Amino acid sequence: MTVPLQPALTRVGVVERDTKETQIRLRLDLDGQGRGAIQTGIGFFDHMLELFARHGLFDLDVSASGDLHTGAHHTVEDVGICLGIALEQALGTKAGIVRYGSSLLPMDETLIQAALDLSGRPLLAWDVGLPPVAIGTFDALLAVEFFQALANNGRLTLHVRMLAGSNPHHIVEGVFKAVARALDVATGADPRSPGVPSTKGLL
Repeated sequence: MTVPLQPALTRVGVVERDTKETQIRLRLDLDGQGRGAIQTGIGFFDHMLELFARHGLFDLDVSASGDLHTGAHHTVEDVGICLGIALEQALGTKAGIVRYGSSLLPMDETLIQAALDLSGRPLLAWDVGLPPVAIGTFDALLAVEFFQALANNGRLTLHVRMLAGSNPHHIVEGVFKAVARALDVATGADPRSPGVPSTKGLL
């Protein structure tokens, strides 16, 4: 069961998820300073989440334990679920936000494009050529599982495209940084539009 622990009175989301496979506690502050306190038991994944916090200027606390003896899949996906729920919670009605964000991010030989819409319509369009290799104990192909879970549970439309790249480490790192920067833009305040940024009046 996944339980939001507090209403979005501020732009903070706190989620606790306890299943037979994983136990996760996550706190996201959209108006942070880029601080990450991450412990999932998966070193490379911890590093990616720290980068996500730093480059999105979010404060992100994640404590996760899970059945890593079967692989990292459940932990990675469930952290993505919790991050999406916390994002949705922190945004509240979404009044006053920019809504759309994009980033074109170079990482050495790699070039990643990320664009997103906090639309309320979950969709991940993923065009990233990752080989099935391990980066430490992290299967590179788990990156898509993480962002699928984030898009589904954060109810956002997310497009990620690799325009250049060959090193799996650089590719995954570029994706996390690009999505973080795009999300920072989208969740930012639009001083000219204090209402919900939709002609429907609802996102």
